[in-house]
Amino acid sequence: MPYICLLLSGAALLINGLAALGHVPRRDAAVLSLAVGFVQLVLGVVVLSPGPSAGGALTAAGMFLFGLTYLYVGLDFLLDLGSKGLGWFCGMVASVGLLLAVARLAEDPLLAVLWLGWSLLWGLFFASMALGLSRVDRFTGWALVLTSQVSATVPAFLGLAGLWPRGPIVAAAAAALLAGLFAAAGVLARRTPTRRKARSGAVAPDGAVSKTLSAAGGEAAR
Repeated sequence: MPYICLLLSGAALLINGLAALGHVPRRDAAVLSLAVGFVQLVLGVVVLSPGPSAGGALTAAGMFLFGLTYLYVGLDFLLDLGSKGLGWFCGMVASVGLLLAVARLAEDPLLAVLWLGWSLLWGLFFASMALGLSRVDRFTGWALVLTSQVSATVPAFLGLAGLWPRGPIVAAAAAALLAGLFAAAGVLARRTPTRRKARSGAVAPDGAVSKTLSAAGGEAAR
């Protein structure tokens, strides 16, 4: 179940990143976020249903955090709620993500690294939406696009194939790769302007990502 959520998150992160950069209509991204968020919440309940084991509870907690984020993002845009509340929610989730990274470090170093990456994305959403730092918007959009597949889709396929690696060497390599992708996002953000879709469908230059972005990735298993 968690690997399926992770696979769906790879798609949601990519589409929301493309929407933030103006290449996909924001309403399309919002509808996908709602669908993915609903599925993740349902699967999170399924993960909890066999029993309240510590590992299962942590896994379900991550799925719920991502699912609620996706739902909130979709509703925030479609209902024009404004982004302030969503931004503070992302700030809280970023902090919880750091705690989950620490909790997973000994048992699953790779998952701990992924949680650090996702927490950074949530932190960027907090900076943009809650604090109004629109200068991070282009960087956030590129970070979503570049890290979505490495932090979600590829790990999901590894888990589904029974090949999830747990050694520290793989975790270190993943950390280096994600760091490189975030650095590349910074370079691209400086070199290319952000384009956004207005509600009318027209392309507008340089806008906030607050109504389309969703935090990075879904929860991986165990």
